[in-house]
Amino acid sequence: MNPEDPLLEILACPLDKGPLVFLPDGEGHEEALYNPRLQRRYPIVDGIPQLLPSSGEQLPEDEHERVLKRIEQAHRVIP
Repeated sequence: MNPEDPLLEILACPLDKGPLVFLPDGEGHEEALYNPRLQRRYPIVDGIPQLLPSSGEQLPEDEHERVLKRIEQAHRVIP
């Protein structure tokens, strides 16, 4: 999935209906969409976001902190 894809602006978490953050490949994980409010990661398989509640993975606190740092660093790099 392309981070510039306009679809990313309208996708929402199936649990709290809030916005999701795109996570590109990295740190041993495939592309995913992330809900920092619920600490849930939803995989993107073959370019298709898997947004069923059962598809989401609850992240432990330490991994959540790593993901937040990754998001923060990505926003510093992109003007």
